[in-house]
Formats: sequence, structure tokens, C-alpha cells
Amino acid sequence: MTENIHILIAGDHAIVREGLRTLIDAKPGMELVGEARDGVEAVTMASTLHPDVILMDMVMPRKDGLAAIKDIIQENSEARILVLTSFDDDDRVFSAIKAGALGYLLKDSSPQQLLEAIRDVYHGRSSLHPTIALKVIRELNQPSDLPPTEEPLTEREAETLRLIAQGLSNQDIAEQLTISERTVGKHVSNILDKLHLANRTQAALYALRHGLASLDD
Repeated sequence: MTENIHILIAGDHAIVREGLRTLIDAKPGMELVGEARDGVEAVTMASTLHPDVILMDMVMPRKDGLAAIKDIIQENSEARILVLTSFDDDDRVFSAIKAGALGYLLKDSSPQQLLEAIRDVYHGRSSLHPTIALKVIRELNQPSDLPPTEEPLTEREAETLRLIAQGLSNQDIAEQLTISERTVGKHVSNILDKLHLANRTQAALYALRHGLASLDD
């Protein structure tokens, strides 16, 4: 079955929105369902339109991208947000990921990179610009400030976490472990609860930092 990815874009620059609209409209399997001009509109439209993927700028009037991400994730923890911005400073990058963004792209990315990132995020996989990926790798060398889990992961949850770190979607994990996708979802929820994490990207970082998976997997 052909996928049809419904996309909401949020950014205050009309020229950028027009460019994204042209790119998305020309791509089969993708459909633009809304354009938000600021963070307040982004939160409202995410709630009413239920897009599959939200392209989010970080700097917008009334409510910035970070605040919008937090509000959207608070209402819908399954929202899939791809940050598309000009800023690659550490504070913005890690704040966005911690708030729940699945991907982080810079505006110098090619159209093909953006389309691939949209598909990755749609399928529940993280997508990071190469510059951002290097920052993430450096962050892995920093000591973790996460509190230790009081309840250890089960063997199956640990397997699921390792596969998350490899970039597999819930469907891929279900096929590999020969279990239902719904069961995978329960494992993922348990992992996030037990490890005090907000999303799959944080789970992948946790797995890498604690040696449960490696970048070579």
C-alpha cells in the first residue's frame, strides 16, 4: 500500500514555507495539510489536523519552536517532529531532542536529505543532520545526568532498546523479534518510563552511552 504522509510546516518565513510547499506538493506520497506562521498556530494546528510529521522551525514569533515542541508532545506523546532550522548551537539541538523532536536538520540540507528525513521520522526513526550527529556523538562522551532506573529492564525490553538504537521502527522490531507491533509499543513505553526518557532519540542515546548498542551495529 502506498504511504501518504500528511505534513504540517511551521515557520515564520513565507519564502521558506513556499519552498517547502513546492517540494512536498511535487512528491508522490506526501501531502501538505497545513502551514503555521508561528508557534501558537503550530500547536493549534497540530492538535486539529493530526499531521504525521511536523516540520518545525526553532525561531518563531509568539511561541518559539522549543516551546511549541513541548506543548505538542505534552498533548500527543506520539507526535513526530522534525526540526528544520538554521541554528546548530548545542543548547538548541539538545533542548529540542530532549523536548521530543525525532529529527534535527539544518536549512542547508539538500531537498533529497529533507525528503528522506521526513520519511525516517514518519516511520519513527530519528534523523540528524551530519553536523548535529557529530554533536550527539560528542555528547555521548559526557557523563549521564539521568537518575538510575529503580526497575531494571526485562530481557525483551533490553533487546528492544538495542534495536531502537539501531534505528529500527516498531514494525521492524516486531518482525525481528517475532512479536506484534502493539507489544513492541508496550516495550518502548516501559523503556521510556523506567529510564526516565522522553522519546526514542533519547533511548537510542542512552543505549549508546551505556554500551547496550554501538555506532557500528
